Amino acid sequence: MPQETIAIAADHAGVELKSLLKAELATMGWNVLDLGTQGPASVDYPDFADAVAKALAQGRATRGVLVCGTGIGMSIAANRHRHVRAAVCADETGARLAREHNDANVLALGARLIGPEVAKDCLKVFLATPFAGGRHVPRVAKLG
Repeated sequence: MPQETIAIAADHAGVELKSLLKAELATMGWNVLDLGTQGPASVDYPDFADAVAKALAQGRATRGVLVCGTGIGMSIAANRHRHVRAAVCADETGARLAREHNDANVLALGARLIGPEVAKDCLKVFLATPFAGGRHVPRVAKLG
């Protein structure tokens, strides 16, 4: 894997899982841009989704990972940015299809819904799966 950078962020509900995934990413050879939060104090998830979107827009990262309680709030906030295609994934199949069919560039995970091993599996599949292109290209083009 080339030395690519991935931006990662979480709210208070996802901070523990974020730390685990951050270590996993480093093991996989990714440079990790940790955009917070760092502790259990209550924070507003849109701020962290916006930070990852900004890092992608500025070219500081090629992909992103967002973690909150369900992944839903983070994905909604991230997808407000036209250049972001965030997908909430709860299993490897969803992670694979998010990449193959939707060219998702941000993985959103729900720390209260999936365990750490499933989250790591989703992350690995998400990062290893290429966009299929073909019939999906015009559809994805309509998203941004």
